[in-house]
Amino acid sequence: METGKVIIAGAGPGDPELLTLKASRYLQQADVILADRLVSRDMLRDYACASAQILFVGKEGGSTASVSQKSINELLVTYARASKLVVRLKGGDVAFFSNVLDELNTLKVNGIPYEIIPGITAASGASAYSGVPLTARGFADSVRFLTYFNKESRPDDYWAELAATDDTLVFYMSGAGVPAIARALAAHGMAGDKGVMIIAQATTPYQQVSLHRISDLAGLTEWNYLSPTLVVVGRVTELHREFGWRDNTVTDGRYFAPAQNR
Repeated sequence: METGKVIIAGAGPGDPELLTLKASRYLQQADVILADRLVSRDMLRDYACASAQILFVGKEGGSTASVSQKSINELLVTYARASKLVVRLKGGDVAFFSNVLDELNTLKVNGIPYEIIPGITAASGASAYSGVPLTARGFADSVRFLTYFNKESRPDDYWAELAATDDTLVFYMSGAGVPAIARALAAHGMAGDKGVMIIAQATTPYQQVSLHRISDLAGLTEWNYLSPTLVVVGRVTELHREFGWRDNTVTDGRYFAPAQNR
């Protein structure tokens, strides 16, 4: 029996119309779709093949319904060996803070052909939909993509270097860590008036953008957020007031469904 193929594709940050044409074409051909939690259900409704089997294999911190990476790897192999065209659909872009290497290793070890299709990463989507370029002449000429799990896992000189840089800092998957990030940067010398922009559910109908200062956030003990939340630190955040073209939603809601048991 001929082995199938796996397409690892980025779904973009939320807005279904940010899906690439190539990923859309493969979704229309797919036998099986393994979709992350941060994949728009509207996208799947509008672009996936009507006969495709869709499995939601999302992960969510603290949820017992999260699907393990081991289980995802096994599903990829099982369906590909059954001669299926499998689309592994990941939120954002496959190269930013995803487990794509683990999946690539699994496919290689099992001799399964694959293709990788990039998507629009959350930082690009949030930047565009908030009117804030991540690099801009006179504001920042570099940008760093980071994530925050535990301050103690990074040495002091790491935080000192971040606190001193003029680069734009973009923290992925760090909504709960907003106060801790601000405290760490302030403690290592970042100016208290340095701007912070927090974008929740970027590019979706529930997008919320708020502007803050490091000094304001460092004094907090917790931050209530909806996943996904992106944290941008730097002078470029000042540009939102002038160039933000999209109003915050007036309706509270959760665009991405929580992780669920299959």
